[in-house]
Amino acid sequence: MPATCTRRALLALPAVAGYAIAAPRTKMTIHLSAGSIGVKADQRQALDYAHRFGYEAIDAQAGFLSGLDAAQLRDFVAEMKAKNIVWGTAGLAVDFRTSEENFIRTLGAFPAQCAALQRAGATRVCTWISPNSNDLPYLANLRMHARRLRECARIAGDHGCRVGLEYVGPKTLWSARRFPFVHSMKQMKELIAEIGVGHVGFVLDSWHWFTANETVADLKSLTSWDIVSVDLNDAPKGRTVDEQIDSERELPMATGVIDVGAFLNTLNELGCDAPVRCEPFNAPLRQMAPEAALAATATAMKKAFDLIR
Repeated sequence: MPATCTRRALLALPAVAGYAIAAPRTKMTIHLSAGSIGVKADQRQALDYAHRFGYEAIDAQAGFLSGLDAAQLRDFVAEMKAKNIVWGTAGLAVDFRTSEENFIRTLGAFPAQCAALQRAGATRVCTWISPNSNDLPYLANLRMHARRLRECARIAGDHGCRVGLEYVGPKTLWSARRFPFVHSMKQMKELIAEIGVGHVGFVLDSWHWFTANETVADLKSLTSWDIVSVDLNDAPKGRTVDEQIDSERELPMATGVIDVGAFLNTLNELGCDAPVRCEPFNAPLRQMAPEAALAATATAMKKAFDLIR
């Protein structure tokens, strides 16, 4: 079978000569987020890269999509479909972390961005939560984040989008400032509950799951609806969990420090249908030529997905 044949493509094929087509083992898709591996790519380049290297989903770039007229957008989405590529996630382009002035200013552009995503059929908007603060104690920070993200989530929801939030687990990061903030699954559940909007869930990262000292039991406390997006990474050898540094990760399956198989299989058992990207912050990967980095990441992701039973 050609290497570029995806699970989705298999489903589109008819049964031939009495052979049944096997159902895919997972609803999750291998997501190319080029910037996460140090590769620069506009929307058209990302589609080309995904098709060439066997990815199944790409980032939705609201700026590009908003610049297309109806015919151009229809043609681009049709090209995605022809290449068996679907939408992964879009970034939440609102500054909710700094001043109220910056928040209000950037929130003003968010409805138009969400409208562009909706027209294209993209439905997932994601961001990360800083795990510390020098200024706000935990409860005050929780309330500020909940209020601002509630406004973002309502706008996203009005345009058919779910919002995914990522907690950041390493102790070396959440302990680096005066006040620790959300850095575990339990705490993220508290933030999501405080936001109080039903279409807000997790960006679930194997790296942060590992560095937060979480287990398969923690994953099983979620439902498939709770998981908006997934990141898949491994960790360097020779460090304790609490010594891990957020900016120094490995490609999936590179070291085996993180039990990627248990992570993916548990999500699969939940019925997770999220896009899964690699975000290794890995210096050697970022020094590669773009095509080499794309190929290395695709190989690692496919190797990890082969563990799904």
